[in-house]
Amino acid sequence: MMTTLTQLQQNRRVIQDFTLTTLANIPSLFSRLVYVASLRDLSSGKYEHTGLAALYPEEAIQQALQVCHEQLFEKVLETSLEAQQEDLRACLSAMSEGFCVAVAHWQRMESYRLLLPEQSPDYLKELFCSNLRALLEILQTECLPAHSDA
Repeated sequence: MMTTLTQLQQNRRVIQDFTLTTLANIPSLFSRLVYVASLRDLSSGKYEHTGLAALYPEEAIQQALQVCHEQLFEKVLETSLEAQQEDLRACLSAMSEGFCVAVAHWQRMESYRLLLPEQSPDYLKELFCSNLRALLEILQTECLPAHSDA
């Protein structure tokens, strides 16, 4: 059985590897959060990453990606709403269907709920969802016909 210290060191290596090789290439905070959340299987809550699985034990990957997910989530919440708005705009603008389609879909389906880490406290999840609803309302105004004529 692995000692706690060895396990922590291994988790740190997984996080460092993942952060430097994968997350560093993703430009916005929301985009990173979307990416990490997309690695989580919705039926089991387990994270899956083929590249890391080839190098590290599954338990280390689960713990490391859960920590990364929670840290990104908290980092978003620690950012000013103005900065969150700019970051969210960049994230949604990069989506394949385009900015306005993404904004409308996220509003209608509350897709941002998939970004919530399971272990985060409920009050942080509620704050995040409240912020996203408000930010999407603001961003939605950019998609209105009158706005594009200006």
